[in-house]
Amino acid sequence: MGCHGRVGDLRKVRATILQSLYKLSPFDLKGDCSVPAACDGIKISCIINFYSRLDLLEGILFSLLQQDFDRKLFEVVLVEDREGTDAGKALADRFGKMLQVRYYPLDKNFGMMGYSRNYGVEKSRGAVILFLDDDTVILQPDFLSMLDVTIIANPDIDAVVPHGSASFATIANHYDYHDDYFMTSRCTAYSREVIAELGGFVDNFVGQEDVEFVTRFTIAGKKSLNCQRLCYFHPPLLIPNLRKPKAVGNSFYRLKSRYPMILWLLLLLNCSRHALLFLLPIRKYREMGRFAIGFIIGVVQSPFKQNGYRYG
Repeated sequence: MGCHGRVGDLRKVRATILQSLYKLSPFDLKGDCSVPAACDGIKISCIINFYSRLDLLEGILFSLLQQDFDRKLFEVVLVEDREGTDAGKALADRFGKMLQVRYYPLDKNFGMMGYSRNYGVEKSRGAVILFLDDDTVILQPDFLSMLDVTIIANPDIDAVVPHGSASFATIANHYDYHDDYFMTSRCTAYSREVIAELGGFVDNFVGQEDVEFVTRFTIAGKKSLNCQRLCYFHPPLLIPNLRKPKAVGNSFYRLKSRYPMILWLLLLLNCSRHALLFLLPIRKYREMGRFAIGFIIGVVQSPFKQNGYRYG
């Protein structure tokens, strides 16, 4: 049990298709972030974007506090949406007495996760950037030290993808992830160089900004490593309403001005592919289907939404 497989067979097929289409219709692979160089001897920057939900945020901060990795070698960059809150700042100050915590209230583009991720990257100093969510759960006290060892042992790798599990998958009528090694911003580590080369995320993305980034990552021929030794937990996909998937659909619709038509249509098809699963009686598939249906609605309505959607 360890780190294995740069990409699975299906991912290899996807990579081949994307790279072949890119050769036919090349476009600028740069996102919207100007990434500064690493500095101050920081090896790992843990970037967490949040708003409110301080009870959840406190959990991941405690996880980082319990790491056996030298605290001089990693930092925690907290970006709070909507210009921040007094409570969020107070929590950052409390943990800042024990960790290298840097707190930044988001200055504009509220609700735009692409911009929020980029804002955190611009404020970070580490050679490696580990994206985490406020509701990510890490139980391994050696998570960061194992991540560092893995990166040192694989200098040709651009990203390390830990194994993800649903944080309440064992409860009746709940379920686990359909992809244990999805390169999601809830827990994926990237080299600073690859983030800089690809220009980070697209600013005006409300959600699934990581899906768009990984598309460019794949097209550019970058390499990721699935690491079974590194584990995290996260709530599974739950769609109580269509607000977020519609906003995500709108975000992908706006890629029309960035991507060649054939690649843009392929992205829309990829994000819509689970729609028919909504007809199945299994909870997992109905949630996946509901998200895809909301996504499709968001795309279809986008030409009539001049200001786009906002979520949250």
